[in-house]
Amino acid sequence: MTDDTEAPTSLLPYEAWTAEAMREVALRALDHVAQHGLPGEHHFYLTFRTDRPDVTIPAHLRARYPQEMTVVLQHQFRDLKVDRATGRISVGLVFGGVPATLSIPFGALTAFYDPHVRLGFRFQAEEAASNDAADAAPPPDPPAAEAPSQVVSLDAFRRKPRES
Repeated sequence: MTDDTEAPTSLLPYEAWTAEAMREVALRALDHVAQHGLPGEHHFYLTFRTDRPDVTIPAHLRARYPQEMTVVLQHQFRDLKVDRATGRISVGLVFGGVPATLSIPFGALTAFYDPHVRLGFRFQAEEAASNDAADAAPPPDPPAAEAPSQVVSLDAFRRKPRES
């Protein structure tokens, strides 16, 4: 006897809730570091969409990274802020000896990774004013030298269809 029925479609937005919870974990980690500094060997890779009009970065960085950029918060960053009222992260970094402040909406984040504990999350960037085809591109993998061994994906929690 075969069961050709598909898993029922959820009327609850579990996928959106899970993505929101993972983003919240990343924001809490960033907020903790903003208030207390990086503990021990922790450091973060943040990947975000640069092609969104609400992302504020220097023009030379947008030209070099027209769709997506990953920054490392480890030794040389300043003024990290997680502003819940505006829904933005801001941080000062130095690129080629030139200081710059990045302002990133929470919805532009596509990945967060802490290599010290091998914990990472991938997010779908939330829709912004621009609807370029590039918005659909998946985020790049973290650097090969420190690829995460424990990236949490929603696919791991989806019900698999039964095989006949």
